[in-house]
Amino acid sequence: MLRWILVLLGVLGLIGIRGLEDKLFYDPFLYFFKTADQNEIFPDFVWGKLIISYLFRFGLNALFSLLIIHFLFQNREWTKQASILILLVFAIVFPIYLFCIYDRFDFGYLFSFYVRRFVIQPLTVVLLVPIFYYRKKISQN
Repeated sequence: MLRWILVLLGVLGLIGIRGLEDKLFYDPFLYFFKTADQNEIFPDFVWGKLIISYLFRFGLNALFSLLIIHFLFQNREWTKQASILILLVFAIVFPIYLFCIYDRFDFGYLFSFYVRRFVIQPLTVVLLVPIFYYRKKISQN
């Protein structure tokens, strides 16, 4: 029972991050991308504050994602693998997104929009849970 409560806590944590994103994080691009208008005025921002906010958000998303994975599958090795994959994806995608910001999204609005999704949303956990579930099913046969 405790296992499922902790999985639910992880899910609620991720929902809370999304629901309170405008209050918890400094992100002048929230409104920019919510309008889905490429002609929207590029917002002014502070680089350091923006990077710290994204790192903080990543940390919270990673924490709740790993909580879900750990208690869903109860396998420390898989939790370690998930943490490495989450860090690896972020380490690849975050600099690309920062370059897109530096380039004022001239690199491509939709490209920047979707890269941003990997930075601010826990998409990696959405990919890992089915992979680990399949892996668990195979190992049981």
